Amino acid sequence: MFKYFFFLFFFIFITNTNANNKTQIIENLEKTNNLSFKFEQNINGKIENGICTIKYPKKIYCKYMKNNKILISNGKSLVIKTETSFYRYSLKKTPLNLILDKNFLIKKINFLKENIIDKNLINYTIVENDNEIDVFFDIKTFNLVGWKTRDIYQNTNITYLSSIETNKEITKNLFKIPSQN
Repeated sequence: MFKYFFFLFFFIFITNTNANNKTQIIENLEKTNNLSFKFEQNINGKIENGICTIKYPKKIYCKYMKNNKILISNGKSLVIKTETSFYRYSLKKTPLNLILDKNFLIKKINFLKENIIDKNLINYTIVENDNEIDVFFDIKTFNLVGWKTRDIYQNTNITYLSSIETNKEITKNLFKIPSQN
């Protein structure tokens, strides 16, 4: 009898812990209008870093430390610009379309099973429109701290966030798509 009681208690404890993590992550996402952070990005072993700002819904501005590279989304288009190149994509055709949509993330997290990684991260795997996206949240702050995707060229992209600040004042023109020079 004691064995069954212990098992029931343990099951309820684990279920409540997972539900509590989801609740905390969802509450944190709901009150977050924007994020500013440093990032490290690993695309098939090539490491780049810089700073980014995300403004929900679907806007991002990233300045890379090398090559004067910037990545900008105004909510509809995604532009990657360097000193020598200019690429423009429909945001809808990229995994960032889903990552930058906090309402989509909240809806999906509500129904997904979480995985705890190294007692530090909470991971949810989202499969949507042939995209597989892993999103990672800090287990203490419940902040978004990274994601793993495959881009349109089937490159694995792992992005880690650090020095995260939320709901900062943002310049209005930050997400304006630059012209092609």
